[in-house]
Amino acid sequence: MVRRGRQHSGKTPAKQREIATRGEPNEIRASTPFDFRAKNLTPYGGLLPVATMLEKLGFKSLINDTLTVARVTRVMDVYQFVLAIVLGLYIGFARLSQLRFVAADPLLTGVVGVPQVPPQCTLWRFLDSLHLQVAHQLLAVQAVLRRRAWAAARVLMRSVVVDTDTTVHTVYGKKMGARVSYNPKNRGKKSYQPILTFIADTREYLWGELHNGDRPTGRQIAAHLRRAFSALPPGLAPGRARADSGFYCWEAVQAYEAAGYKFVIVARKTNALVARLTAATWKRSPGTDADEQAEFAYQPSGWPRPYRFLALRYERPPEEGDEPVEQYQLFATATYTYRVFVTTFTEPLDKVVWFYNRRAGAENLIKEANNDAGLAAHPSHRFDTNSIHFQLAMLAYNLNCWLMLFQREDRAMDVEALRHTTLATSRLKFLFVAAKIWRHARRVGVSYSADYPEQPVFNRLMHRLRRVTNTFVPVMDFALT
Repeated sequence: MVRRGRQHSGKTPAKQREIATRGEPNEIRASTPFDFRAKNLTPYGGLLPVATMLEKLGFKSLINDTLTVARVTRVMDVYQFVLAIVLGLYIGFARLSQLRFVAADPLLTGVVGVPQVPPQCTLWRFLDSLHLQVAHQLLAVQAVLRRRAWAAARVLMRSVVVDTDTTVHTVYGKKMGARVSYNPKNRGKKSYQPILTFIADTREYLWGELHNGDRPTGRQIAAHLRRAFSALPPGLAPGRARADSGFYCWEAVQAYEAAGYKFVIVARKTNALVARLTAATWKRSPGTDADEQAEFAYQPSGWPRPYRFLALRYERPPEEGDEPVEQYQLFATATYTYRVFVTTFTEPLDKVVWFYNRRAGAENLIKEANNDAGLAAHPSHRFDTNSIHFQLAMLAYNLNCWLMLFQREDRAMDVEALRHTTLATSRLKFLFVAAKIWRHARRVGVSYSADYPEQPVFNRLMHRLRRVTNTFVPVMDFALT
C-alpha cells in the first residue's frame, strides 16, 4: 500500500517577511528639469540636536547673566549674536564673511530667532566692540555648561587626565601681539602661540588663551594651570597631567603639586642635564622603543629639591635634513639622541613612557580645533577681538564633545570605551542632513529623509536631550566612569 501523504512530517516554516526593495533609480540626465519653488528646505538638519542641547543646558540665560556687553545692539540681542557666530563656526564657517551663505537658512534663522542673519559688517562691529573680559567670561560659561552636561549625561569619573600643549598660528598682516619666534613650518614669520589644556578622557577643551608669539614664561604657565584646574567640575580627585618641554619649569611643577596632580613633563636640554646623562648608569630598554634607559634623581638649577628623572637614548643621532621635532621632545648630542622626563610617578619607566606617549591625542585635538573649528582664523588686528574669537571657536568645538557624551552607546561605561568622533566626521554624519521645515495648525516641525542611515542614533540622542530638566538629573541609563 502506497501512502500519498507528506514524506516529511516537520512543521511548515512560517512565511518570511518580504524584504522592502528600493524603487527604480531616478534617472538624472542633462535634460532633467529643475526649478526653485521648494520652500523651507535646509541642508543643516543636524542643528536641531545642537539647539536642543543648548536650550536644555540653559545657554541663553548663561550668556545673558555672564557676559557684560556695554554696546546697545539693535538687529539682534547679545545672545543671538553669540549664538549665530558659534553655530556658524560649528557648521564650518571660520570667517564672518562666510555666514552670508546661510544667512537665510530656515533652520539656522529659526534657532537664532531672526528672519535673516545680519551681514558681515554688523557681526564684525559687534565682535570688535567687545573687551578682553568677554573672553574670560566665555570660559566661565563653558565651565558651567560642562558641569551641567556631565550631570545630565551621568559622567561620574573620579579623576581625569589633563593634557597641556601649545600650538603655533602663523599670522599675516599687522596683528597685535604677533612675534617672530618659534615657527618650524614658516620660519621667520610672525605668529601666535596659544596655550590649550584638554581633558584627555572626554577630549573636551578645558582652558586656554591666545598668547603672543613669545614662549610663555613660568608665571604665565603656572597661572594657566591654576585656572585650568579651577575650571574642572567639582568633586574630582586629583588626577594625572602631561606636558611637553615648553612647560618645563619650576613654576609648572609647583602648580601641579599644589593641585595634587601627578605629572610627567619632557625635560629641556641644558648643559648640566647633559652632563648628568653622561654620568648616568644605562641599561637595555626592552619595554620601550629606545636602545637604553636610565633613571636618576636630579635637581635642576633653581629647583628646591631633586626630582625623579627618566631618560631614554637612541644610538642614531638625527641626520641633517630630518624634520625638527615639535617642542624639542628629543635633543641630540654627538653620539646619542635623548628623551628625558621629569615626573612624580612611581611606576616603572616603561609604564610612565607609555602613559606620556598617549599625550599625542592632545596634538590631534589641537589639529581638529585648528582645521575644523576655525581656531587658527584670527579675523582682527586687535588682540582682544582675536582672543574672543578664539574662545567662540573652542565653544563650538566643545559642542561636539558634549553631544558625543549624550549619544554614546550604553555599553560605553568607561573612558576607554568612549570613542571620539571628530567635528569633521560629526558634520558628515549628523549635521549635513537634508530636512524640510513644515508648519501646520500653529505647529512647526522638521521632517527628515526616510533613507537617513543614522536614524537610531539620531532618535536616541533627541530622546535623551529632551529628557534633560533644569535640575540636570541624569538621563542616561549607564554612568561613564
